[in-house]
Amino acid sequence: MRPLTDKYGVSRAKLAYIIDSTAAPICIIAPISSWAAAINSYVPDGSSMTGFQMFVSTIPYNLYAILTIFMVFLITGMGFDFGLMKIHEDNAAKGDLLTSGTSSTADEAAFPESPDGSVLDLLIPVLVLIAGVVGAMIYTGFQGGASNLVEAFANCDAEIALIFGTSVTIVLMAIMYLPRRLMTFRSFMASFLEGAKIMLPAMLILAFAWTLKGMGDQLGLAEYVSTTIGHVASGSILTPAIMFAIAAVLAFATGTSYGTFAILLPIVIPMFAAADEKMMIISAASILSGGVCGDHLSPISDTTIMSSAGAQSDHMNHVRTQIQYALVVCVVSVIGYLIAAITRTWVISLAAGAVMIWVVLMVLKKRVRLEAAGRR
Repeated sequence: MRPLTDKYGVSRAKLAYIIDSTAAPICIIAPISSWAAAINSYVPDGSSMTGFQMFVSTIPYNLYAILTIFMVFLITGMGFDFGLMKIHEDNAAKGDLLTSGTSSTADEAAFPESPDGSVLDLLIPVLVLIAGVVGAMIYTGFQGGASNLVEAFANCDAEIALIFGTSVTIVLMAIMYLPRRLMTFRSFMASFLEGAKIMLPAMLILAFAWTLKGMGDQLGLAEYVSTTIGHVASGSILTPAIMFAIAAVLAFATGTSYGTFAILLPIVIPMFAAADEKMMIISAASILSGGVCGDHLSPISDTTIMSSAGAQSDHMNHVRTQIQYALVVCVVSVIGYLIAAITRTWVISLAAGAVMIWVVLMVLKKRVRLEAAGRR
């Protein structure tokens, strides 16, 4: 989508935000995924629901994920930006897509646009890539002894699946492009080198991020947070809001939402499993939601790094512009979990969150207009 957004004057920072905001938030509310399968092991024996049932029950209470997606559509529909993102968008409208920083861009002169290309030349390879990867994940999962689809995703060999799906897609692209002379063989092969050059900065950042995460693991950062703060939330209607905040801080510091789930879910689920199943679901959802929130905010998160790499945006530009948008949803989610704990109804908490985001954006939009009028 980058050439298309470049054509219509969308800044690289805005593109990175859209990518990041529709990645992990989608995964955490997708019932057929490895994320759902991972929750199964945290439900204690004797519970009235299975792990999969609990995951599905948490979906409507996953406020941060749903409200983040809602905010993306709302901002896009309103044609409105604020804070640092507005600066990037204003500059992009004048032709400066980066505003500041650097971008590892491919040599576009080496890949001239073909007048014979069509939208299908983009869509078909993307669909084949998705189908190939998902199909290979399911196949390797069943080969590993899975008895159902959820277990297949949990036990799959993701590396093999990605290699298989990518290889099939590359062969398909060669068959689609070369005979029709959409690309020369030389430029087709050169694209591999350009792709590697684009991904090199992202791989270096990831390597350093994983090193930092490893240091945090060795220092026992996660265990320290869970043992010193976790008891504060025990058995209170404040539990969902507090656990959301703890999960967000932990995921931000470690750069991983998965690790946050593994630490906090075993603390919260037994807390309510026998006495209050509804509060167990809300609290578990708050941890899943907070983990995604912290992951979204963290500059060392792999999803944050890959989003800036995919958009070819300067990484810190992406972090700085996204954090202002994400914090709006973060604060609204905390209030939403207080409402959810009191009403125990996802419709009310989710609707309240959506209304709060709409009100905040309308206020900000009016403020931006007044500031623009004052400058005139």
